[in-house]
Amino acid sequence: MTVAADALLVIDMQMGFDEPSWGSRNNPGAELNAIRLMRHWRVMGRQVVIIRHDSSDPDSPLAPGRPGNRLKPGFAPVPGDWVIGKRVNSAFIGTDLQPRLRAAGIGRVTVLGLTTDQCVSTTARMASNLGFETRVAGDACACFEQTSIDGCKVPAQAMHLAHLTTLHNEFARVEQANDLLQS
Repeated sequence: MTVAADALLVIDMQMGFDEPSWGSRNNPGAELNAIRLMRHWRVMGRQVVIIRHDSSDPDSPLAPGRPGNRLKPGFAPVPGDWVIGKRVNSAFIGTDLQPRLRAAGIGRVTVLGLTTDQCVSTTARMASNLGFETRVAGDACACFEQTSIDGCKVPAQAMHLAHLTTLHNEFARVEQANDLLQS
């Protein structure tokens, strides 16, 4: 597969995820690793796709028109990037992502962003199911602690590791930013 056939899917790197209401988060270096990968993809002439969650819940920090809907510093698109808004946790549902990738001859996607257990995982799973060779930049993703069905807190790092593990064993190849920078 040629280098030109590779897209970087940057999922939901938005200001709303900095709000304390989300709880404890893992991997404070995720944004830096993501920015490094975005720069590399651009230098290599590869497609960068910035995906923004446009929540349909007007009370969500990610709702259009709210400050939290804005992209985090360092994630603004540059000419040639695609920007795609989504309303659900998969970047493929209700968007033109799949036909755009196909029309551009892209057969491999590398997924990163927020949150590992939700939009990153869902998008990576769907990419694999749709026939794309799928990679996940594990150290360019992060998630938040969750409350389990029995009321216990599951730490963010445990959530992150569990989701990366299931993705790696079935849907994608999980790699680290430094390794992806060599590809």
